[in-house]
Amino acid sequence: MTVDFRQLADVACETLGGSVLHATDDFFAEKERLIEASAPEWREHDYTPRGKWMDGWESRRKRAIGEHVHDEVVVRLAMPVVVRGIIVDTSFFRGNFPEGCEIDGCCARADASVEELLSIRTEWLPLVGRSPLAGNANNEFSVTAEVVVTHVRLRIFPDGGVARLRVHGEVAPDWRRLGGARNELDLAALENGGQVLACSDMFFGPKHNLIAPGRAINMGAGWETKRRRGVTHETHDWAVVALAAEGVIDRVEVDTNHFKGNFPDTCSLEVASSAEGPWRSLLARTKLMAHTRHLYVEELHDHGPCTHVRMNVFPDGGISRLRVFGRLTERAQQDAVARQLRGLSEHALFEQLRACCASKDWVFAIARSRPFSSGSELFAKVDAAWAALPNDGWLEAFAAHPRIGERKGGHSRETRWSAAEQAGVTHAGAETLAALAEANALYEQKFGYVFLICATGKTAADMLHAARARMLHTPDAELRVASAELLQIMHLRLRKLVGAQP
Repeated sequence: MTVDFRQLADVACETLGGSVLHATDDFFAEKERLIEASAPEWREHDYTPRGKWMDGWESRRKRAIGEHVHDEVVVRLAMPVVVRGIIVDTSFFRGNFPEGCEIDGCCARADASVEELLSIRTEWLPLVGRSPLAGNANNEFSVTAEVVVTHVRLRIFPDGGVARLRVHGEVAPDWRRLGGARNELDLAALENGGQVLACSDMFFGPKHNLIAPGRAINMGAGWETKRRRGVTHETHDWAVVALAAEGVIDRVEVDTNHFKGNFPDTCSLEVASSAEGPWRSLLARTKLMAHTRHLYVEELHDHGPCTHVRMNVFPDGGISRLRVFGRLTERAQQDAVARQLRGLSEHALFEQLRACCASKDWVFAIARSRPFSSGSELFAKVDAAWAALPNDGWLEAFAAHPRIGERKGGHSRETRWSAAEQAGVTHAGAETLAALAEANALYEQKFGYVFLICATGKTAADMLHAARARMLHTPDAELRVASAELLQIMHLRLRKLVGAQP
């Protein structure tokens, strides 16, 4: 089903946390207005010392000639996103709008400096190619690129004014920075990938406010419906929220902050495994209070894993925030890995895969097999690509791993991962460590490569016992055993990309 991108959150908006970091020129109108939440306005007789007051970003007239002459602005989005559509709004710019535009995106740290973003080190990917613009209009562009971006760059040719830039997309959370996909999270939160799919009404407050970051600063920052007439006991408004991923809910918060004379009388919550239901009760119809954070734990019904929540409010009114705290299921954690890899640029994808396995042929095979529709498909492709490698491919991957008990220098991610995986040897006695070193040497002398074992959860004694037992294998049999051990390590490291390791 195709979703109208305008129904998705505008993640450039300043109220969500978007920020304009840089503009080549904003002589007539300040760059910060470009991402204001309010609609552009016209002030007939307002002038500033620099000219006519305009609600938006406007650069001065350029005198240089050429198809590459342009101004540009860089916006840091409120959260990482796969962009589905962009609106370049030129409202009230009639004789001073740009002839055309192009828009790129990049994936960078939230604290990346302007100098870093403008340097050749930053990989900007096209979102909207060079396109003509109309004046005093909403210029809408659908985006098909599947890459996750954190910043966008709008270039206008050759100069002029843009009232608003709206960037609509599906949030792609960085699970590790959010605390890890295995830990409790607000599964409904916009910044974690939740979406309000539909609602019965949003006359006074838009639906996405319900799951926006932070507490609402006023009534306008919540979700509020108009007053119903002809009310019966069953009359109610509702909103359906798609959770960030399939999860099991532990606790819920319903916040009526700032709603004092217009909060709902009661509410109920239901869950389902699709947007169409069938719906199961999560919270029975419950009395609400004005301007209050309502917290529910024991009141929640046992409901099992779910992907959607429906909030019902009786008969109408305003809710400032809905928080749904829970944990991702095992399937959802695997899906999170697939989704993260699916949204990476080619360069970033190679970097992430190389951290999991040093075989170049395996990395290329997985990169070529994108996109991954699910975690199960991804891990099936991982296994198949590994099994298809010749012995040299396995040995190339083996060589990147340290000996058991050995500490590599440096602070790379792979070094940290190896240290964590071998945590069982950290407190081993000198005698055990010496025995491990001897076992490593004998193993390498016989088989020609480092002793590999999936060390997560194993003690030094466990690993020493395994090394001695595997010395009895034939070279062919041991190669298959070592390959299977490394495949387990690869699975764990792929999960670590989203903080889902056990």
